[in-house]
Amino acid sequence: MRKLSFADWFFALLAVAVVAGGGVMLFARSASPTQHQNMGPVLPAAHSDGLSEVESGYRFDRVTMPESRGTAVPVAFRILDNAGKPVTRFLDNQTKQMHFFAVREDMNVFEHLHPVLDGDTWHTTLSLSDGGAYRMFAEFVPLDTADPRHPVVLGVPFSVPGDTTLAPVPAPSDGATTTDGYTVVRVDSQAQPTPMNPHVLRLSIRGPDGKPVSSLEPHLGANGHMTGFHTMLLSATHLHPVELVGIPLNNGELSFQAVFADRGEYRLFLEFAHGGKVHRAAFTVDVG
Repeated sequence: MRKLSFADWFFALLAVAVVAGGGVMLFARSASPTQHQNMGPVLPAAHSDGLSEVESGYRFDRVTMPESRGTAVPVAFRILDNAGKPVTRFLDNQTKQMHFFAVREDMNVFEHLHPVLDGDTWHTTLSLSDGGAYRMFAEFVPLDTADPRHPVVLGVPFSVPGDTTLAPVPAPSDGATTTDGYTVVRVDSQAQPTPMNPHVLRLSIRGPDGKPVSSLEPHLGANGHMTGFHTMLLSATHLHPVELVGIPLNNGELSFQAVFADRGEYRLFLEFAHGGKVHRAAFTVDVG
């Protein structure tokens, strides 16, 4: 008989806790994923978080996994259904059928890509300049979904050999500076998010000149894109933009609707377009 590992015991206890706590929550049908920014509050929902490679009848099938460092490390995978057949068509989710993420366990490496489909296999490349333990995520919305607001997220771990320069996850704070002079300040920080309760994150964006950004250019069909990851569990959380594309920002503020599943710290990655370029800012949020 196989000896149970710590992970076996952990997930067994977690399953018992979920059942004891009331099980799965059901919610109303939502509109098209391309309408995220104009749909009202996000309701708590039971949706996948990338902690498993099998979810909702779909499975992540490894074809080519990263084996070394590099600026263009190939990755290839398929999405299989319950019958083991590749699925190659999904609903558009912020203009893309497939969103792909990779994060290192210290949150110091983050990639957001859109793989290209070749036959029945999705292909992309990662920029991995350092070793360490990573997790990759495939996010998509099935054609027959009853809730387009909550995509399926499949996740698998991988590691890159060699020396690793780990960096501590920055502590929760109000501000985050991008790599090209933009400053993003969280202005809702007086209200701490709590698990499984809707929360609106309000962010003030200032340009290199220090002035509030009055408008943003469309990025993935919205004013911006934000994804979060629990810093301990490495679970994924998708956030939904509130403001309509093309509407001037009030004092440079951009808002996202969020429902965090667990207590603890989340590292959030914001992407927005301004001045003909996509910019990225990251900050840490404490959910209590």
